[in-house]
Amino acid sequence: MRFILFNAAKGAAMGMAEVVPGVSGGTIAFITGIYERLLNVIKAIGPDAINALRKDGIKGLWQAMDGTFLASLLGGMVVGIGIGVFLITHLLEVYPLQVWSFFFGLILVSAWFVGKQISSWNGQIIFIATLGAAIAYYITVAVPGSENPALWFVFLCGMIAVSALMLPGISGSFILLLMGMYTYIIPTVKEALKTFELDKLIILVVFGGGMLVGMVAFSRILSWTFKNYRDYTLAALTGFLIGSLNKIWPWQEVLTTADKGEGELVVVYSKSVLPGTFSELSDNFLYGNDPHLIGCIAMMIAGFALVFFMERFSPKADS
Repeated sequence: MRFILFNAAKGAAMGMAEVVPGVSGGTIAFITGIYERLLNVIKAIGPDAINALRKDGIKGLWQAMDGTFLASLLGGMVVGIGIGVFLITHLLEVYPLQVWSFFFGLILVSAWFVGKQISSWNGQIIFIATLGAAIAYYITVAVPGSENPALWFVFLCGMIAVSALMLPGISGSFILLLMGMYTYIIPTVKEALKTFELDKLIILVVFGGGMLVGMVAFSRILSWTFKNYRDYTLAALTGFLIGSLNKIWPWQEVLTTADKGEGELVVVYSKSVLPGTFSELSDNFLYGNDPHLIGCIAMMIAGFALVFFMERFSPKADS
């Protein structure tokens, strides 16, 4: 029971993180010690699972899929996504600087946590980490695309977003934002969960199907790289985390907004500025111009502390 509760809590944290543009559920999986185990479970989806079902029935399938681990994690993720859609998004609207500060502290110390697992730093490792940071940084400053509600594109978005979800430092929600689909998918998920309208449920199912296909394919790639090039993979992930920090820097100057519906505006594009520059801004939608330095620093420390807590206790729960 303790194992199930721990896993459900990790799944909930992953689900909540994935709703926030700029924060990856893969980061939470990594710092809670379940990343590679999760990759192996996802990789088992397909021929391995079918063979196990044919040979040993439901019991064999459950064992092949690491059923207790997967079921508790997915259950927690469903709860976490629900909390994220309704609570975290609300907090981002009311206390954006403090929430982003918390995640900034969490991701910053996570980069250290991932990097310290590299057995030996050398020129190649540094190059790969730098390249990963550059790619992630470019993603954070890329100009978002325009919305496309076609079902094939919704399916594609699901594939790409879940691939990003599995990479620490690259947020599936932010990838949706870049593809111009965040303000379409997230409200649709919210409406589907609230109203169960058929058109909303169809979009949810198509998006979920894309996520399933992308998850199965990309997990095999990541699992292979971990097995054959572990240090290089960890270096790339460390770089992704460092490069993504630009997106979650709390002091942002809003450059572009979009109407999410019924006159409700959301931030589409912004750039990072120093707290002093932030305090001089005028008409800065959502963020305002009060840097809230003390509160933001306190939340960064809280993010630091949470990672150290998870690092100390979580891996032992999986052993």
